[in-house]
Amino acid sequence: MAKKTVKDLDVNGKKVIVRADLNVPHKGSEITNDNRVKAAIPTLKYLTDNGAKVILMSHLGKVKTDEDKAKNDLGIVAPRLQELLPDVTVKFCPVTRGEELEAMVDALKPGEILLMQNTRYEKGESKNDPELGKYWAGLADMFVEDAFGSVHRAHASTVGIPSNLPDNALGFLVEKEVDMLGKAVDDPVHPFVAILGGAKVSDKIAVIENMLDKADRVIVGGGMAYTFEKALGHNVGNSCLKKTKLILQNRF
Repeated sequence: MAKKTVKDLDVNGKKVIVRADLNVPHKGSEITNDNRVKAAIPTLKYLTDNGAKVILMSHLGKVKTDEDKAKNDLGIVAPRLQELLPDVTVKFCPVTRGEELEAMVDALKPGEILLMQNTRYEKGESKNDPELGKYWAGLADMFVEDAFGSVHRAHASTVGIPSNLPDNALGFLVEKEVDMLGKAVDDPVHPFVAILGGAKVSDKIAVIENMLDKADRVIVGGGMAYTFEKALGHNVGNSCLKKTKLILQNRF
């Protein structure tokens, strides 16, 4: 799985959009687990150490109403980023487009980070709106994908931006995960146990089928386990359940 990585880019003095996964669990403004923030640090540090002007993007939670916006303001992540990168100036832009964002991007100096507001504040984000992807791409010279938890989604910030920026590459987190997945799929070391979680079983069926031919054991956990339980005839009460259970009954 040979892919261009951030080290293949000449980032000095360039504006670089980094799509990270900062979708942290939180209670109000308090982050209850900062593992995803920490996972983004190696790529951000490499870029700032090498003179990049970083425009950092991520979603946070599900945003469908104004109340959701208030609950999922990405600004809560900026202070933790600053703590983890004490030698780097971390700024936060409270909007996702317009003159304020553009002015803050233009004011960035080499080695600084601008965290943009939650990408899901934009209705076109999850629909991969072409105009939105083009607009965001126009803010920068390069794009780095480092949001492993979101790369499977065809959103404006994951697909639309790199579609409009030819200079794009993987960050260290995604590079590591792609390398590990490549080894697991192409040349697994046995005994090999695959563990899959999450709630959307429909997204995972093809992966599970593929793993059945490669793994010695496949362990299904997370919310999607209840769909398997239901397909097997068990009572799952009010637990997370997807209507794909009939598909599961026919396949497994």
